Amino acid sequence: MANPSTLFKIEIDLSDSDRGVYETLELRAACHPSEAPEFFVARLLAYCLEFTEGLAFGKGLAEPDEPALAVHDLTGQLQAWIEIGAPGARRIHKASKASPRVVIYTHKDPAALLAQWDGERIHRADAVELYSLDPNLIDSVAQALTRRMSFALAVNDGQLYLTLGDELFSGEVRRHPLPESCG
Repeated sequence: MANPSTLFKIEIDLSDSDRGVYETLELRAACHPSEAPEFFVARLLAYCLEFTEGLAFGKGLAEPDEPALAVHDLTGQLQAWIEIGAPGARRIHKASKASPRVVIYTHKDPAALLAQWDGERIHRADAVELYSLDPNLIDSVAQALTRRMSFALAVNDGQLYLTLGDELFSGEVRRHPLPESCG
């Protein structure tokens, strides 16, 4: 019998001055047994960095053709396809055809990911947004994960400041353009 997903209850005080988003988020997020804690943390941070009306977690491994996060408008139309980690060029190509906006948040080496995509066909590659999350921030928060937690996340000029209990973790989120050879 497969191990069940672990359910996390998380309260986040989000203060994103880069986008003018100030919200208190109450999330229930499932972490699949095969999902690394670092991937889970990257998914949580991406949720915060993309928070808008209509944002929802995907169905995960149950639906491998769906994004990790998606934004739908009130009519149900897909507005943003958001991936986490290191998706392949073929997946990004498919996402770019399905959605007007495609965003990837990686906690992996962005240079290696860009090299993997170099020369690959990606629909509207110039519009695809790739962001790297500071791996030290990801690792630190992954080690501090608990099933019930609350933290404050402040975003200012691409810097992330995450306060969890008495600890402050910080790191950068940086955008990387896709190579011109993609597309």
